[in-house]
Amino acid sequence: MSEAYSPIPELNLLKKFEDRIGPVSYSEGFELREYGSDAGLHTWSEHPEFLSRFIPFARANRTGSDYALWRCDDLTDLALLPVVFVGDEGDLYVIARSLTELLQLLAIDSEPFSDCGFLDPESVEEHSEGRQEFLTWLDQNFGLGPPEDLHALWAERQEVDDRFKTWASQFVESGD
Repeated sequence: MSEAYSPIPELNLLKKFEDRIGPVSYSEGFELREYGSDAGLHTWSEHPEFLSRFIPFARANRTGSDYALWRCDDLTDLALLPVVFVGDEGDLYVIARSLTELLQLLAIDSEPFSDCGFLDPESVEEHSEGRQEFLTWLDQNFGLGPPEDLHALWAERQEVDDRFKTWASQFVESGD
């Protein structure tokens, strides 16, 4: 039996990084959780088709929001699936088009808020203790850093979010 955290190499690398730095925070509110565990999605809909399309993997903040991969198609590379923010205050939207895009967003070191993205990187005054180590890890493993143009990145994921909201509206009432 494999001792890997997940079937996704990118998440396994992140888990090894997280285990290595210990309880030190590297991105505000983010923390890996048991891969595939409950993320409260049943509070949105108990329809099996809805629930079967998500793979929860991380906490997004300290108040109960989570991240989950959205199985929008039959991709075998799960890291290429969109990442959904499952909010504890009624938010449900695509936050990143892929796992590596989420990693870039985590480099900003701010919690996501509502359906309008992350705080502007320039407005983050204090960074998490392990952020610099995370930035080094992100560059070494993926050749990435924080997004250069957060607004463009956020706009680019809008098409996927629109597709997600159309799909999800079959199972949940929209708050829009």
